[in-house]
Amino acid sequence: MRLFIFVLTFIFGLACFAQDTSSECKERYYEDQFYMGITYNFIRNRPQGFNQRNLSYGLQGGIIKDVPLNERGTKALGIGLGFALNTYYSNLVVSELLDGFSYNFGGTIPGFKRSKVETHLIEFPLEFRWRNSTLEDYKFWRIYAGVKFGYVVGARSKLVTSDYRDGFFNTDVNSFQYGPTFNVGYNTFNVHIYYSLTELLGDNAILNNESIDIKPLRIGLVFYIL
Repeated sequence: MRLFIFVLTFIFGLACFAQDTSSECKERYYEDQFYMGITYNFIRNRPQGFNQRNLSYGLQGGIIKDVPLNERGTKALGIGLGFALNTYYSNLVVSELLDGFSYNFGGTIPGFKRSKVETHLIEFPLEFRWRNSTLEDYKFWRIYAGVKFGYVVGARSKLVTSDYRDGFFNTDVNSFQYGPTFNVGYNTFNVHIYYSLTELLGDNAILNNESIDIKPLRIGLVFYIL
């Protein structure tokens, strides 16, 4: 969480500095150059016996370069850079071994309370944007569809039981992730959907002699700021 706040503050500081010192940007018609969002993270392709638990949440934020495609500015491309924190709580327990990791369900561990996988990603959103905005109107409908690429810069697995806590870096998490995105809404509140096309865990993640091919689906709200 501290890393997410630090990186997000740094990105926004650079963006604000660039915007304040560029008179050219002030004269042109751009929209939605910053974004922040919160999601609930669902798990798809669950193996038998897999259950989500607690609140699997996600936080995201960053900057987007808005590139109008017509004179009215109602159509545009968005090319961005951001940072995201995502958590996935479930009964899937990861144990660190000398030569890798093992995967089991929490029912096999005495005093099991909760387990999670947490990822920190640098993200690169690419959007095609439609909106009915004008230079003077700051309340408008928007539909933004595109794809988001993510690179995992850190991933941890954590386990909490009634007797102890354990946490460690999990290198089984896929480093490169991507999937389509869809954002739609009016004014401040906009629905955000991300559908991952890549598995959360790599080929080395095995449960009951089968690969764990779980994939995230993130649904929540995204807020855009000029």
